[in-house]
Amino acid sequence: MNYFQNSISIVTGAASGIGQQLAIQLSEKGSRVIATDINEKGLEETKALCKGKLETKYLDVSVAVQIMKFSDEIIGNLKGEKLFLFNNAGVALASGNFYETPLIDFEWLLNINLWGVVRMTKAFLPQMVKQNSGHVINISSVFGLAGIQQQSAYCTAKFGVRGFSDSLRMELHETEIGITCVHPGGIKTNIARNSKVSGERVTKEILDEGILKFDELAKTSAQEAARQIIKATERRKARLVIGSDGILMEIITRLFPTSYTKMMKSVMDKKFGVKYKVEIGK
Repeated sequence: MNYFQNSISIVTGAASGIGQQLAIQLSEKGSRVIATDINEKGLEETKALCKGKLETKYLDVSVAVQIMKFSDEIIGNLKGEKLFLFNNAGVALASGNFYETPLIDFEWLLNINLWGVVRMTKAFLPQMVKQNSGHVINISSVFGLAGIQQQSAYCTAKFGVRGFSDSLRMELHETEIGITCVHPGGIKTNIARNSKVSGERVTKEILDEGILKFDELAKTSAQEAARQIIKATERRKARLVIGSDGILMEIITRLFPTSYTKMMKSVMDKKFGVKYKVEIGK
């Protein structure tokens, strides 16, 4: 039986990367897709690449009022369809160490990467409970498995998504509503290139070098990541880790739940160089 039969799939961050591929592949599965993003040009590209049923909608997941208006429109026009919510929208921040990161930028990232997931779920979960059907798929990261230097905001958000997903799964254990938390490793997308630059010590040279390193490490295509996410959804898997780098990260953090930080810092300093050493006394 087609798990996506008679369904509506809402995909946030669908203008590019994993979100775009999710929208395309879900439409091929027969689901009616609502592709959302703040990048309207990218949404048009997604629509042009899609052969199935797909609608586009401007939606900023950091704005609660927009989400509630959007959810009212969708729920008000439901005709018994099962809801799938793919909370994929996310941003990156290049800001150095936490003590150098302006809180306003830290909050900016959380408002999208964590609160966007929470708000979208809050808007659509009551309808899923009412129907006793549906599925919430939250995109976390390998940075939701391990805390990484110079990624304090991103890790905070992605660990939050992981904890939020686990709590929902327990609450909904005796229902027919699925909860899947996804931890992608390096995926070939433009998220690093589109990072918001913040802090005094992040230069263009450092940012460009980081992008090159990200491209070097990103081994999995967005198309393959989306394929795995959809397959995990169909199988109602609780957790999905994508990529050999993601699996390695999960193994290391399970075997060395606290000492991995020292081990990984040594490896990262050798590979990337010490760019943001904490300067004591300054």
